Amino acid sequence: MDIKIYLRLSLMMFLQFFIWGAWFVTLGTHLGHIGFTGSQIGYTYLMNNIAAIVSPFFVGMIADRFFASQKVMGVLHLLGGFLMYVASDITAVGTLIGSLLLYNLSYMPTLALVNAVSFNQMDSPDKQFPKVRVWGTIGWIVAGLVITLVLSDFIPEIEKSAVPMKMAALASVLMGLYSFTLPNTPPQNVGKEVSIGEVLGLKALRLLKERNFFIFVLCSLLISIPLAFYYNFTNLFLNELGMTGVAGKQTMGQMSEVIFMVLMPWFFVRLGVKKMLLVGMLAWVVRYALFAYGDLGALVWMLYVGILLHGVCYDFFFVTGQIYVDKKAPKDVRASAQGFIALITYGVGIGLGSILSGNIVDMFTKDGVKDWTVIWWVPCAFAGVIALFFALTFKDEAVKKTA
Repeated sequence: MDIKIYLRLSLMMFLQFFIWGAWFVTLGTHLGHIGFTGSQIGYTYLMNNIAAIVSPFFVGMIADRFFASQKVMGVLHLLGGFLMYVASDITAVGTLIGSLLLYNLSYMPTLALVNAVSFNQMDSPDKQFPKVRVWGTIGWIVAGLVITLVLSDFIPEIEKSAVPMKMAALASVLMGLYSFTLPNTPPQNVGKEVSIGEVLGLKALRLLKERNFFIFVLCSLLISIPLAFYYNFTNLFLNELGMTGVAGKQTMGQMSEVIFMVLMPWFFVRLGVKKMLLVGMLAWVVRYALFAYGDLGALVWMLYVGILLHGVCYDFFFVTGQIYVDKKAPKDVRASAQGFIALITYGVGIGLGSILSGNIVDMFTKDGVKDWTVIWWVPCAFAGVIALFFALTFKDEAVKKTA
């Protein structure tokens, strides 16, 4: 892969995640400002999870059989830019939720498509893809910094406004136009019949007969439920505490993600799979305990540490989990197994978490005032129980890559 291709792919990945980071982080604060309840905020975020479940059907059964990836991506991002701009001016609960469902249905398939475009240009994806993918995380970081360091100077309380959504809409249009200039990536399964089972990764179900893998899948599903509390309500929580520049400060989580991603090989050799996964789970317990007790006074450090733990929370569990699946699954079901885990975590697990988190917030809200201490103890305890179950049932093993 020459430098020109690397730069083109890196810009593609930057824009792809800049779009997501622009609206996703501050959405809960905006929704709370326009009168959404906790459960309504949860259901709004659920639209992202529903789209994550539906998108493999679109990519596997339509995009990857009939159309070039970069062209599909271009159309979807242009459509997404229009849908997001329209949604940004809507305040009615049902209409806004429906609009964001349509938007997410246009965005989520592009996550697989940017990977397809990248892999098609690489001769050593295992070495080259991380160098491209890291620009996606940088894009997410820059989106938050633009909101906090640039736009907030012109728009007071910007995180309560729909401006981040409009920024995402503009970036989506730019990404749509740029997509048509990307290297051609023809459909990979022309003329092939693709079953629903293949799309959902159901071939990997045979791996569940193995006790360790079953426990891993079950814990992946369950730990994704408390994860939704962080994604859906941290920005609203910190804004209600009175913290300023929250979107920018939350990008410290993605910065730590990059750092721990680089350090992961070092930790992997010394800790092994079980300890890596367990550290990731326990990091969620610690993070939510810190949020429960943190404030803007002497204990403000707890809030910042809670944000910085994102690198451990995400990399040690989810990235380690992807590596575990890659090594555990035989070659003929490896891709299917990765798709299945993605469905279980980003689709079902976080989807359930979106519903639960919203209802918990409502349960501990009285006269419009949220008891954040109690709210954060719920995912803290939830993650703690899962971590204990995993520690007691998952047997450590030397996992070698299966042919």
